[in-house]
Amino acid sequence: MVFALIMSAILAFLMTGVITFINTGFLLRWGRAFVIAWPIALSIVLLLGPHVRTIAERFCTQDD
Repeated sequence: MVFALIMSAILAFLMTGVITFINTGFLLRWGRAFVIAWPIALSIVLLLGPHVRTIAERFCTQDD
């Protein structure tokens, strides 16, 4: 849960920053976009994170 909270905050912060900068260049809009994006990113990480982790582990395991 803590991992999801931190990871979603980082993702939302970086994604909204880059997209806002590319589209407008205004930092004030970034803050608003972040406040909207973070709960969405957190929900996605909490819902899909375990499934993505399982898929990633399957790709990364070696067959002996």
